[in-house]
Amino acid sequence: MKLSIFVALALAALTSVALADEDKVRETTKAEADAFNARLYAGAPADKAYACFVRRYDAEHLARHPKQKVASMKLLISAETDKEDKQLHNSFRLGFRYRHRSGDFDSSGSCGSHAVLLSQGDEVRMGCGVDCEGGGIEVALSKDNKSAIIRLEQVRVWQNNKPDDEAERSLVAGADDKIFRLDRTDTSECALLVTDRKELAALRHK
Repeated sequence: MKLSIFVALALAALTSVALADEDKVRETTKAEADAFNARLYAGAPADKAYACFVRRYDAEHLARHPKQKVASMKLLISAETDKEDKQLHNSFRLGFRYRHRSGDFDSSGSCGSHAVLLSQGDEVRMGCGVDCEGGGIEVALSKDNKSAIIRLEQVRVWQNNKPDDEAERSLVAGADDKIFRLDRTDTSECALLVTDRKELAALRHK
């Protein structure tokens, strides 16, 4: 896939500050992408793979960050090898709860088959976007691979799994909602993000 496509995806999902200069972004090589996927899925992914990351912010953390809107967040990253192009395709599902608003909110979309590499510091980040200009997120990993680092500017979300215009909202980054660090955990923790029965069964067997 051409670099311009990856830059467009990255610009939709990554922070504007990091990508103000497009020269700082390039598509990863296959070896770099394979290495990132192996880190993300804790091993080379087979035909299907999942990774789950969760964070529930305690009262002490929220007291230190009074402007943070999000009280808890879950991220499920999944990979599946396409039968036609034989490429590994990643997708994401994001679930969270607001600090001062009731209900469960979620978002989902696709990620590049390759990650995006920021030449500044050589950090690998995967850009993930929501269809129809719905914004998106970027996903990086901590050095020990035990946490996912999520960055966002704006991402379209829905309340209680209702993808319709009335339920549609957006999570917009504020002073304390631009970067989230979620801890890797068992994939069962992300089961509520999955609505397809076959995929849920596959997730539970991981």
